[in-house]
This record gives sequence, C-alpha cells and structure tokens, in this order.
Amino acid sequence: MRFLIQPTVGGAGWCAGVALLFVAVAGCGGGGNAEEVLIGGYMGLTGDVATFGEATQNGIVMAIDEINAAGGIGGKKLRVRIEDDQGRSEEAATVVRKLISQDGVIAVLGDIPSSNSLAAAPICQAAGVPMITPSSTNPKVTQTGDYIFRVCFIDDFQGTVMAKFAYEHKNIRKAAILRDVRSDYSVGLADYFISTFTKLGGTIVADQSYSRGDTEFRPQLTSLKGAKPEAIFVPGYYNDVGLIVRQARELGIEEPLLGGDGWDSPELFALGQESLRNTYFSNHYSTEDQSPAVQRFLQAYKARFNAVPDALAALGYDAAQFLAAGLRRLHEEDAAAFTKLAGAARAGDQGRAQARAKLRDLLAGIRGLEGVTGSISVDENRNAVKPAVVLAVKSSGYEYVTTIEP
Repeated sequence: MRFLIQPTVGGAGWCAGVALLFVAVAGCGGGGNAEEVLIGGYMGLTGDVATFGEATQNGIVMAIDEINAAGGIGGKKLRVRIEDDQGRSEEAATVVRKLISQDGVIAVLGDIPSSNSLAAAPICQAAGVPMITPSSTNPKVTQTGDYIFRVCFIDDFQGTVMAKFAYEHKNIRKAAILRDVRSDYSVGLADYFISTFTKLGGTIVADQSYSRGDTEFRPQLTSLKGAKPEAIFVPGYYNDVGLIVRQARELGIEEPLLGGDGWDSPELFALGQESLRNTYFSNHYSTEDQSPAVQRFLQAYKARFNAVPDALAALGYDAAQFLAAGLRRLHEEDAAAFTKLAGAARAGDQGRAQARAKLRDLLAGIRGLEGVTGSISVDENRNAVKPAVVLAVKSSGYEYVTTIEP
C-alpha cells in the first residue's frame, strides 16, 4: 500500500501539482485499471478550516484501507483521489469538475463546509455522479437532487438540539445570536435555533453578525452584552469561535456560549484557551461512547495518526463506508453493472452511467448501517437520521453532557 500526497494550487494539471491522495495504486493517468474502482474526494486541506479537511481525509483513508485489506469489493480494490479545494467554494466547483470529466470517478466524497458542497452538488447532479458529504449540514445540499447524499444530521435538527438544550437543560429563557453572514451553515443553524427556542417559549434578545475571517468581534459582543442574554448562540467555525470566546470573556461576558459541530477542532483549544469555560456545542459522536464500533475506531485512529479522532474524522470514515455499502449491494445484485464502474472512464459510456444510477438507488435504500457516528438510515431526502450529542468544552477536552434523539 502506498500513498502520495502533493501540495496543491488549483484544479488543473493534477500530475504537476494538485493535491492527490491515491489509495492502493498511485499514478498519473485516467481512471485506473480494470481491477480498481476510482472514487473522488474534495475538501480543504489548506486554508482557514484545514483541520476539517485533514481529519476527514484521515477517516476516508482508514476506511478505504480497511476495505481493501479485507479483499476489496467483488475482488476489486477501491482507490480514492482527493483534491484540495482550499476551503473555497469556487475551487470546490473546479476540482469536482476535474474529478468527473478528467479522472472519471464513479462517486465523490466531500465537502465539509455547506457552501462548498452547495457549489459542487449541482455539478455532480448534472453528471449523474453520486456525491456523499460527510458533514455538510445545511438542508439545501441534498435538495440539489437525487444523486446527493449525506451521512450527518442536518441543521434543522442540530438547531433544535441546541435550542432544547438551552431551554430545557440549562433553563435559559433569553438568548442572543452571533452568526457568520457569509456562511450558509451558520445562517441556517442560527435560524433553526431561533425557530425552536421561541416555540419553546424563549426570547431572542439580540441578533448580531460577522463575516468569516474577521478578527475583531468586540463591537458585536458589546451590543449583545447590553441586551443581557442568559446565553449566546455562536454557530460558527472553530477559527472564529476561538477568538470570539476570548473577546467575550475579556468583556466580562460569563454567560454560556453555545454552538454547533463547526466548533469541533483541536485548534479551538489553542485559540480559546481558558476562555472556553462554560461553553457547549452539538456534535455527531462522543469519544466517551463505549460502543464497540466507537472504541475500535478510536484505537485504530490513534495508532495510525497519533491523535484523538474528532467528529470530522469519524464522519469521513462513515461516508466512505456508506459508499462501500452501496457498492457491495450493487455487486451482489448486478455484478455486470458493478464491473462497469471499474477501470478507465470512457466519454459517453452509457453502461457506466446506468451503473451509477443503480448505485444511487441502492444508496437511497440504506437503512440501519452501523457507523462510528451512529446507525445510519437515509430518509426520502437522502439525509441521515441519527441522534446528536451535546459536549461541554473542558481544559482536558470535550465532556459528554447528553444525547438528543431525532
């Protein structure tokens, strides 16, 4: 088994410099040989949310390696080619077009930020190539079309989780919002939180905004402090949240700060430090879960990467296993169609297009697939139906607080 990872700068000329990760066999050329099934991946391995992409890539690689070590699927090995979209939606569209039109991938895994997935999903849908996002939670992603799937819960559920946690578990009646107006994820999550919190009987006393990449949040936080909220909901990404919590504590805001799964990164601790006291966020799994699936994954990941896997790593692993489950079903039900997905892509190959359509239908029928982040069942909108956990941020890491079911 050999890996090749090269630094990237863009979506063209992949042999000369685009970030690639080849699992099983690496090389320059088209779709590979007849004994391999080529899968595409895209995520930000550089840029301001690079830890998301790195963790997701690690999870995908682990899953593919395990599948291949067990003999592959139908005697064929899986190979994944991962491109760096630098965390930018325009680059996500570029690299996905390349993966489909030049490399001939049979399916695509990615991305993490919902804005990037929303840029790439229409390309996959138009080409008839299944796309599985590990962790884009905005509902609009799968609304793009019937070739688009996800293995994570969606923002209406995640917003509900944190609103119920605030109202029922923390007895909060007045909340404020600080959202990233440049992020589909942040805006959507804030709206769903507000909807549920007010229906429960709570009041939103202030709603402020910032733009991703800002470093000065004191004006917004000062305004929020003046509204006297009992908690502030900050549905952003870890790189902004780390600065926000520090500036909030500097201004004397000691009320709980609440967030979503975008908080989950080791970098959060480096940025927020001791200011992270009294903060909570929703997430996809807890490392304290003693289930065999979680503990096996934890030990294997630690042994390979010398790190504790965050939820992004677990979701990357589950996304690859979800695709593999569809491929296994395709091989079992129509071996000839499965065979058409192996080897080099050919322009206008109707048989391969039909095989991808069958794969799409089989993915849509998956129910009760046991993953690291829970049992995955796909609903009629190709969204995973699964529980969420709420974690408290402590100096030693995350501490499990509660589980909230769909």
